[in-house]
Amino acid sequence: MLDYDSLKRIGFASLGCNVLISENAKFYGAGRISIGDNVRIDDFCILSAGEGGIRIGNFVHIAAYSSLIGHSEIFLDDFSGLSSRVSIYSSSDDYSGETLTNPTVPSRYKNVTHAPVRVGKHVIIGSGSVILPGVTIGNGAAIGSLSLVTRDCESFFIYAGIPARRIKQRSRKLLDLETQLALEKP
Repeated sequence: MLDYDSLKRIGFASLGCNVLISENAKFYGAGRISIGDNVRIDDFCILSAGEGGIRIGNFVHIAAYSSLIGHSEIFLDDFSGLSSRVSIYSSSDDYSGETLTNPTVPSRYKNVTHAPVRVGKHVIIGSGSVILPGVTIGNGAAIGSLSLVTRDCESFFIYAGIPARRIKQRSRKLLDLETQLALEKP
């Protein structure tokens, strides 16, 4: 893990306390990335912040090989977690064949969708899942492994599948545990 001086040299927009970031993580547009307190970013993660930036709250974990990429804002709220190989996109090419694709092509030949992505408080996203532009995952929602999230997810429900569908309600006990944790802080 990088020491605090090394983290400061990356040039984040803001950097909280107790931040653990692997020396093998990569950051593009670091000046548009804000990181809260008690955050851990593991090996081989890529955070590429476009104009909208990336905001990471407190008590957030981003597991190995995850990526956050796109022009619009990506926001991970407090107590959220991404399992390994989660991909969050706030930009996506047009796959219809009506336009050209990829970043080497001039914009006038493409039709790229840019839309913010919000991952709410206490959200957990399972390994290998993909979150597409414009999605809001409500507070307390859980996304099962290998899911494709193409539209908003309601708070405190579990979603899974391709495309992700609502499966059942999720317990709210974690809210009591958050309160208990807050009482323990000096």
